[in-house]
Amino acid sequence: MQLTVEQIRFFHLNGFLSITTPVTDDAELAWMREVYDRMFAERAGRESGDQFDLAGSDEEGKEASLPQILNPAKYAPELTEGKYLGVIAEIAKQLFGPEAGAGIAHAIFKPAGMGAPTPWHQDEAYWDPSQQYQNASIWMPLQEASIENGCLWFMPGSHEWEVTEHRPIGGDVRVHGLEIVNLDLVKDAVACPLPAGGITIHRNRTAHYAGANTSSVPRRALILGTGLASHPYPGHRSFPWNEIKHTARDERAKAAAG
Repeated sequence: MQLTVEQIRFFHLNGFLSITTPVTDDAELAWMREVYDRMFAERAGRESGDQFDLAGSDEEGKEASLPQILNPAKYAPELTEGKYLGVIAEIAKQLFGPEAGAGIAHAIFKPAGMGAPTPWHQDEAYWDPSQQYQNASIWMPLQEASIENGCLWFMPGSHEWEVTEHRPIGGDVRVHGLEIVNLDLVKDAVACPLPAGGITIHRNRTAHYAGANTSSVPRRALILGTGLASHPYPGHRSFPWNEIKHTARDERAKAAAG
């Protein structure tokens, strides 16, 4: 898939890009949905801390409103054999240069009729503050992504921000998910509905959001990462919103690590 000069310019100017041409075909999408649904039904990675409720307290016996699986290819390695990966890797090279590749990062599931919103945030707010990044996330729905079922929204130009203040969702330190504290910063947001297999690409500091799933169809999204190697951040910075969290997911990960 060859990007146009206008698409590349738009990405670097606005910090995101929506590509509505699917990067794979219907047969591969159907196969990916089967693999994806099996992983979530089995709660793959739960014991190691890779599966958890992104928007809730993640208590045992409580239905998750926004379940997530980190490193899904660890639990379904067949995902790395899909044709879509080669297409996305070529797109990444056009945006970041020949050193860029693409790898599967995580999967987020919004259950039909009850999937929680993903609040406004910047991805870098979750990461190691001692590093400086030139990265992007590639978000691919496995069915149509609409405003009703939770497509992504972006704040144009926010990739030029510093990492702004975040907090655990609702101020609850048991919740892994983060939200931007000062929502007055978010203006002129752009919704990006997609067909199944379309993608959005956004930079590591681009503010973005996904609404609740109010539809009768589950919303499945596979998220990949791309970019260049990180470097030490010049000077000191900290992300205290991560330091104050005390999540069940972290406790499971520590227990699994021994």
